[in-house]
Amino acid sequence: MSFEFPLLSLIIWLPIVFGIAVFVTGDDRNAHLARWISLVGSVLGLLVALPLYTGFDSTTSTMQFVESHIWFERFNVNYHIGVDGISMPLILLNCFITPLVIGAGWEVIKERVSQYMGAFLVMSGIVNGVFASLDAMLFYVFWEASLIPMFLIIGIWGGPNRVYAAIKFFLYTLLGSLLMLIAFIYLYQTSGGSFAIQDYHQLAIPLIPQILIFVAFLLAFAVKVPMWPVHTWLPDAHVEAPTGGSVVLAAILLKLGGYGFLRFSLPIAPDASHFLADMMIALSLIAVVYIGLIALMQVDMKKLIAYSSVAHMGFVTLGFFLFNSYGLEGAMVQMISHGFISGAMFLCVGILYDRLHSRQIADYGGVVNKMPTFAAFFMLFAMANAGLPGTSGFVGEFMVIMGSIKANFWYAFLAATTLIFGAAYTLWMYKRVVFGAVTNSGVEGLEDISKREFALLAILAISVLWIGVYPYPLTDVMHATIDHLLIHVNNSKL
Repeated sequence: MSFEFPLLSLIIWLPIVFGIAVFVTGDDRNAHLARWISLVGSVLGLLVALPLYTGFDSTTSTMQFVESHIWFERFNVNYHIGVDGISMPLILLNCFITPLVIGAGWEVIKERVSQYMGAFLVMSGIVNGVFASLDAMLFYVFWEASLIPMFLIIGIWGGPNRVYAAIKFFLYTLLGSLLMLIAFIYLYQTSGGSFAIQDYHQLAIPLIPQILIFVAFLLAFAVKVPMWPVHTWLPDAHVEAPTGGSVVLAAILLKLGGYGFLRFSLPIAPDASHFLADMMIALSLIAVVYIGLIALMQVDMKKLIAYSSVAHMGFVTLGFFLFNSYGLEGAMVQMISHGFISGAMFLCVGILYDRLHSRQIADYGGVVNKMPTFAAFFMLFAMANAGLPGTSGFVGEFMVIMGSIKANFWYAFLAATTLIFGAAYTLWMYKRVVFGAVTNSGVEGLEDISKREFALLAILAISVLWIGVYPYPLTDVMHATIDHLLIHVNNSKL
């Protein structure tokens, strides 16, 4: 489907233009103006993205809203963008989260306000570019560019060890991406000089080169997800990042790795995907079980939720390599759901940190006595994180477990342990922080959430409950695309 109005370009470049406009406002004397320009830009970014959903044809797997222009003619590099049932929901998730992040930092960020707000807007546009790219080099440019705003957000507005965390985040993701670039160059030569991603899906590549390509992609995407054992950068990045940085990192940037598997690894190297599926499933189950146990031991709320993210994203990669519709659709639902739930959990921790300047579980206790409205929201998100039926956290996990049963009972058995471990570490944290008597003078002085904080949490609560009760609008748009991908991958099976 070709679209006359350049809607996707608008979705990509409008946040970037607003981000630059925010930078231009200059120093903190214009902080109020910077905040309002950022809010207007982020809300407009969401509004212009809504026609992606309303105008989307869910009966076809072909790319829609396609735009194509010559970029570097000599190397056949094109500005080629479009969306399908996999990329479109992720773009909407990104556009949805950005205004919430701007709102979360509205009163909290008091220094370099324009740079902080502008960085999130620029990153939003870049991430939209990653999800929309249909040219490998365009994808790579957006992929690498997405590192820069987050590196600055962690390194400038982060905690005491922010420089260490920012450099670790940057190096892990950059080094993994270099092998992906080598794979693109090989595919460019093999395809006769094309960087069009869809051309790569049609290549008949022998098994050994497929395995090498798969491994190159794996090192790039596994770091982003992040999969065990290349997950160690994530807890450090989350702990040091400001609240908005943690929200975007968990809700959006981790999804870039999952998206990469669906756009590149599975369709370009289908035989290698089947050949290495047992290894991928094993790594995913280790993340689900082992990282869940590590989360139980955490004394820092942010670090606990960070490890929780690794465990939940293990469900995503597990679903990808089951090669059935339940697994793949469940993994996609889990990615969207995790964006809502993890974003909400980090916002809740940020609200407490803004008041008491501590993330240590031991420094709290009896919060419900002083912040009953906050405690109610936090309870909902904690339950969703534990996979309570009726919340979005249950839908994706249930679908992946159903897909696991079709593949192997023991996969499902091990995957289902997340319902136990997730409840254990999430609800134990909640119980120690929220319930009981007020334990110290800091908690005694807490005030309940403001109208701004209430609005942010209410929007996320509605989203979590909506997908939990009625996931059809989400699963409907991805169904045809995932079915087409499964036919392609399974027909190539050795």
